[in-house]
Amino acid sequence: MSKGLVSVVIGVYNAERYLAEAIESVLGQDYRPIELIVVDDGSTDGSGAVAQRYSEVSYLHQPNGGNGAARNTGIGVATGEYLAFLDADDRFTPGKLTRQMTALEQDPELDLVFGHVREFVSPEIDAETRARIRAPAPEPMPWTAPNLMLIRRAAFDRVGPFETGVRVGVTVDWFLRAKEAELRYTVLPETVLERRLHTENNGIREAASRSQYLSVLKASLDRRRAAAEEQGGG
Repeated sequence: MSKGLVSVVIGVYNAERYLAEAIESVLGQDYRPIELIVVDDGSTDGSGAVAQRYSEVSYLHQPNGGNGAARNTGIGVATGEYLAFLDADDRFTPGKLTRQMTALEQDPELDLVFGHVREFVSPEIDAETRARIRAPAPEPMPWTAPNLMLIRRAAFDRVGPFETGVRVGVTVDWFLRAKEAELRYTVLPETVLERRLHTENNGIREAASRSQYLSVLKASLDRRRAAAEEQGGG
């Protein structure tokens, strides 16, 4: 197996309660070499102190700019030829990077690899609060989100950085641009991510910004229409 360096970027905003689990799920991977970069996106809690407890973590702090901006900052200092991403309240499953690296090794034409996600309700949530959030999906499901992917750095650069002008829809925007760039990908049947459901999930915290999903979709349609007109005119 190729032993290329994998750079894992965790963006964190006020996730002191969960960040250690996220970090340890990366450091517990059986694949090496990895570098782990934690970008503190202007947290006002103890997230920074948690990250700095780990000597293996490269810690950066920036003013709050959103998840896309945090990821971009991490990418800017990453030195790996492969990139992976994780939100501070989620966890990689054991063996995630090895399984995905094996898939890339077996098919040099693949640009990136996704997998399945298993959702769980954060165990500290009481019954009353649990009733206010949606139930987790009954079975692991395929998901083409950055938190699940391992991607070649060269392929990521073809798509470009994450959008910073929206608070929600960052994931959708990036994947739509990846499809427009005709990146080749596969979705493994194995579960590679455990996604925590709680009251501070980004989709809940930024509920007022949900209309931005429509803006993301419209931007993709506009790009496709412009590309088609350019080809037709040529």
